[in-house]
Amino acid sequence: MTQPTAARIQSPLGSKDRYKTAVAAALGTSVENYDFIAYGTASALYFSAVFFPESDRFIGTLLSFATLAVGFLMRPLGGAIGGYLADKFGRKPVLVGAMLVMGGATFIIGILPTYATVGAVAPVLLVVIRMIQGLAFGAEWGGAITMAYEHAPWNRRGMFAAIPQSGNPLGIALASAMFLISANLDGDWRWRVPFLLSAVLVVVALIVRSRLSESPEFQEAKAEGKIEKNPFLTTLRRDWRSILRVISLRIVESFAYYSTATYFLNYLVERFPDLRPTALGALTAASIVAIFVTFLAGSLTDKIGRRPIYIVGCAVAILFAFPMYLLTNDGAPALVIAVFIFGIGVIHASLTGTQGSLLTELFGTSTRTSGASLGYQIAAALGGFAPFLAAVLVGWLGWSGASLLYMLAAVIGLIGILSTRETFGKSERARVAKLVAEARSQLS
Repeated sequence: MTQPTAARIQSPLGSKDRYKTAVAAALGTSVENYDFIAYGTASALYFSAVFFPESDRFIGTLLSFATLAVGFLMRPLGGAIGGYLADKFGRKPVLVGAMLVMGGATFIIGILPTYATVGAVAPVLLVVIRMIQGLAFGAEWGGAITMAYEHAPWNRRGMFAAIPQSGNPLGIALASAMFLISANLDGDWRWRVPFLLSAVLVVVALIVRSRLSESPEFQEAKAEGKIEKNPFLTTLRRDWRSILRVISLRIVESFAYYSTATYFLNYLVERFPDLRPTALGALTAASIVAIFVTFLAGSLTDKIGRRPIYIVGCAVAILFAFPMYLLTNDGAPALVIAVFIFGIGVIHASLTGTQGSLLTELFGTSTRTSGASLGYQIAAALGGFAPFLAAVLVGWLGWSGASLLYMLAAVIGLIGILSTRETFGKSERARVAKLVAEARSQLS
């Protein structure tokens, strides 16, 4: 049996499954983010009292955020394992496996005993399950993005790679909405129900993902014998500069989100308990706005390149660091809503919408998932400490400590994008447009 040629596998017009793959990737990332963000929301609102002693509320909050960070520490390992498997054996199996593990871990959180029931065993169990969540989430992102990117038409890869990125705020919106609804329930059901209901989303996502075709670029590399013996070691040796760039670019986005959605949420609720429904509603609204802004940003990168949007996003984040607290220190509901929508729905979404294509294009096919996943998840591990660090700095400097942390992350991101080459500049866009036009003419 003859191996398929590159020409028969790939086309500048993308694969026939390009839309189905992008939507399936987005559905999966929405479920993964629902599961992961549900933990962050529960940490901010409930876990300090449920899983830790109540003798010191501040210490309980720090411990709650520390367990949140544990999941992030596992994400680089998950990214390394998932990236290796995706570059070695294919993107699709990793997507299905990560979904199974993540869904199971999240459901188990919903049935965990509390500190009042089993004492110190409760936080230990919570940390173990959180570690499993981190592994699964770390393995998820690279496979989802590369699948959507590699199935896409070459002149619209920014848009297609942004579709699974749009699944991030969709999952966040679902989780936030579920916590908003479950807040009316009695006792522990307020936080258990959102975790238990994730099982329904997982089943749907698994059915959709199991029907996907493998990436055409991976099939081409396999047909031509270009699969690396050890993609992980190869990308460390050959692509380490790109991995560092990914880390710097991702830090601003990760810190921007978790400083806002987790720490800022906790900060407001602690100071103004009556604002909890408003803050949760604002977080939900911001996530819905982010779905569209993420897609818009990705689409725009196909027309003007990847770097301009990221530069603007980082610059605006620097300018926003202090106003986000100055505007809300009086607890005005309208300003709280506006800050969440602008911080998450605009700043964060513009960065995530650009990342799908930008970070992917820094690596070749044979190490793409390994390199992008490793850098992405290392930065995520650092970002997971944003709420903890913000709480420590606020305890030392007041609210300005959280602003300084947010600003520092944005500065790192700005330095990162200014030192990163444009991956889809004017010449690349012209070359791709010509190839797409030729492919269309051959079909007509």
